[in-house]
Amino acid sequence: MQKDISLKLRPAEAASDATITSMIAAAEGVSSKAINGFLIRKHSLDARSRQPWINLTVTAFINEPAQPREQPQFPFKDVRKANKQVIIVGAGPAGLFAALRLLELGIRPVILERGKDVRARRRDLAALNKEGIVNPESNYCFGEGGAGTYSDGKLYTRSGKRGDIQRILQLFVQFGAEEKILYQAHPHIGTNKLPHIITDMRKQILECGGEFLFEQKVTDFIRDKGELKGVVTASGDRFNGEAVILATGHSARDIFILLQEKGLEIQAKPFALGVRVEHPQSLIDQALYHCALRDPLLPPAAYSLVQQVEDKGVFSFCMCPGGIIAPAATSPGELVVNGWSPSKRNNPYANSGIVVQTEIAEALQWLKKQGLPHKAEDPLLLMRFQQEIEKRAFQAGGGLFKSPAQRMTDFTRNKISETLPDCSYLPGLTSAPLNTVLPPFIHRRLQQAFVAFGQKMKGYFSEEAVVVATESRTSSPVRIPRDADTLQHPQLPGLYPCAEGAGYAGGIVSAAMDGERVAIQAAIRCGVGV
Repeated sequence: MQKDISLKLRPAEAASDATITSMIAAAEGVSSKAINGFLIRKHSLDARSRQPWINLTVTAFINEPAQPREQPQFPFKDVRKANKQVIIVGAGPAGLFAALRLLELGIRPVILERGKDVRARRRDLAALNKEGIVNPESNYCFGEGGAGTYSDGKLYTRSGKRGDIQRILQLFVQFGAEEKILYQAHPHIGTNKLPHIITDMRKQILECGGEFLFEQKVTDFIRDKGELKGVVTASGDRFNGEAVILATGHSARDIFILLQEKGLEIQAKPFALGVRVEHPQSLIDQALYHCALRDPLLPPAAYSLVQQVEDKGVFSFCMCPGGIIAPAATSPGELVVNGWSPSKRNNPYANSGIVVQTEIAEALQWLKKQGLPHKAEDPLLLMRFQQEIEKRAFQAGGGLFKSPAQRMTDFTRNKISETLPDCSYLPGLTSAPLNTVLPPFIHRRLQQAFVAFGQKMKGYFSEEAVVVATESRTSSPVRIPRDADTLQHPQLPGLYPCAEGAGYAGGIVSAAMDGERVAIQAAIRCGVGV
């Protein structure tokens, strides 16, 4: 007999298969010898009380042989002789999962990536971290795997209506991720493991006859009779296909400009902007686990915070327990920070973006006060606003991608910090007043939110916390419209805007699901029944 059973366990109990087996037996009123094994279906942590609990749902095998976890095999087809091909611009999660879906449908994907492969990309990241040299085509945002490859690998999403979350997780497992991501409440792969998984996905695409080209930056479209038939790259190469999936990510500003120059509709999209805050991980553990020292059987604590300030939401974003703050700029003279964690989350710091929702009216007013007039109807308004903040952060840091920073307590008092705490940010910090970097409507709301967060979470509002500017790539500042049914751009049939860069996703899994959605529609355009 197989039976699903829910258990509530202390961390030490959850770490022992023998104890779990005994508790299953007790719950079912049978001998432990009758339990031949179990599979974890759901795993979550409840740390709201002083005693943290692990909630498990397991499938128990009672008086019958235990079975391994079901892992579907995805039917990737050999497309070397396929007479239909689709061009995919961008090799982030949306582009990769679109390509894999096309292989299942018998269509040849051709992936064009402006950046480098994961191995070569590491050298450019090292130059950025250690020497302050940014390669505009190969950095934390651009390159094989996209921004997610070197910025944490969180797989949690609430976007269940957008696609099959479990299918995406199962694909990750097929390419090397641990099975635990299938049942964890907040699955996470880790920046140290993602590159190997991404590389195996590329190998699969190539083995099936797809094409994967690096350092091919798209600069123009090939149109015929009002439809998109392909793209042109900076090298002058032309790539033709029955459809073009645009999966370029939220930082490909040149693509937004290209679309505008070609007379294609794009729209300004509100996004969130703020800072990245770092605490000692031990402080966050103490606050959330209500203890002086974290139980080693518990994961480094993570938090999620939100506060309404002046009718706008201020919230934590991309929280990285045991993580590192990294420079995520894509152009010289602009400063952006992001966060990531290795799979073990074993670094001594915890960091999170703390950001404020930004609207068109406030951004427009601020730009005008700076002598940078823009029209409210300009679809690139919020992109220009984002860019200006990043330039100011770079200047305030003093160059070489040093980040301007303040202790949290000083930030709320408009006081320059005499000293700064140790920080994981490798290029280094510069003590600077962040009210010269952030617009007043952002800075003021952050000040109030930090105090409020300290009231909600003991120890959060602390001089040990450092506020690092600026977290500005939370999502795309532009939306590329598409038809609700066909997912094509309304003015250009054959163009499929996709995922984060087009304004339709917010993370690895949601981007992957959107990539699959547009792949299916592109297949229909190719005449393939789905």
